[in-house]
Amino acid sequence: MEADKTLLHMKFSRVVARFAEQQKIPAEKALEFFYHSETYRELNEGIADLHCRSDQYIVDELKAEYLDLNG
Repeated sequence: MEADKTLLHMKFSRVVARFAEQQKIPAEKALEFFYHSETYRELNEGIADLHCRSDQYIVDELKAEYLDLNG
């Protein structure tokens, strides 16, 4: 299933804002990381309907990626 692009972009903004807040990093850094992440690729391509998951679930996936790369 393909999510409506507008709704998907709104979800991206909520996820990035929450991720930045929880990791205590600037929004710009969070946005840059997000757009280069595997999580973004999966969301954008509709893999496993990840877009249907809660914002916090996606933030947790993003955090796991971030911690793997940044210790």
